[in-house]
Amino acid sequence: MATSVARAGARQRRTEFRADLPGSGGWQRCSELLEDVARFEVWRKLLGEWLRERFGEAPDRTTAGYVMSWYLSVPAYAAALLMSHERRVPLLRPGELAFRLGNDRPHPDGIAVLGAEFYCLPDDPGAGGPAATVVADEHALAAVLRARYIAHAAKFIPVYAKTTRLGRRTLWAAATDALDNALWWVGRQDGDEAAGAAEAARVLDARHAPLTSASALRLSADGWTRRRESCCFSYLLPDESECAECPRICPR
Repeated sequence: MATSVARAGARQRRTEFRADLPGSGGWQRCSELLEDVARFEVWRKLLGEWLRERFGEAPDRTTAGYVMSWYLSVPAYAAALLMSHERRVPLLRPGELAFRLGNDRPHPDGIAVLGAEFYCLPDDPGAGGPAATVVADEHALAAVLRARYIAHAAKFIPVYAKTTRLGRRTLWAAATDALDNALWWVGRQDGDEAAGAAEAARVLDARHAPLTSASALRLSADGWTRRRESCCFSYLLPDESECAECPRICPR
């Protein structure tokens, strides 16, 4: 898997993507947060300080919403990037994913995929190796990505729910947004939003519970856009309003 991750990381521009875990630099495994909820509280405190420096306030629901979405972006982006660039899906176990928070703002600006095992197509150069599980075709690979991502989100949501007043439906809506967005963003970063939208439509071809919807991406007169399933609560900040595609103001 390491070679695959290295090639994907070389083409990825906005988030450092790697297959090892440096001994320094603030990297933490997802499993460490899920086993110690105090780490989420520290993260939200850092975010609160960042928001107060810029807005003068840090509403509780806003810090909860940001951290919720940022955490979910880690397994979502890792899966989307490797699916797009390598036609591989990592297992996305919390112990096999790590991330680092940025210095400019406390969001994940580095992601590491640490597990060696992966799912792939029959023509993958590593298909015959012991780390590979071969699936029949693109649709089967998309189904595996969705299932592995849901499995990770299902470990996160009950843990994070204990730290916030956000309900389970909101948390699963955010999980849906993170996956749909990640598949779209990878296509956009590669200069082909339509390809990202097609990937999202294959992975989220219908509503697969507990996810809350199929892909919400659509082509408008202004380009690709999507209706959010969850609210980020940015509107609670001074002089901010709901996002254009916020579920609070957009009819379903």
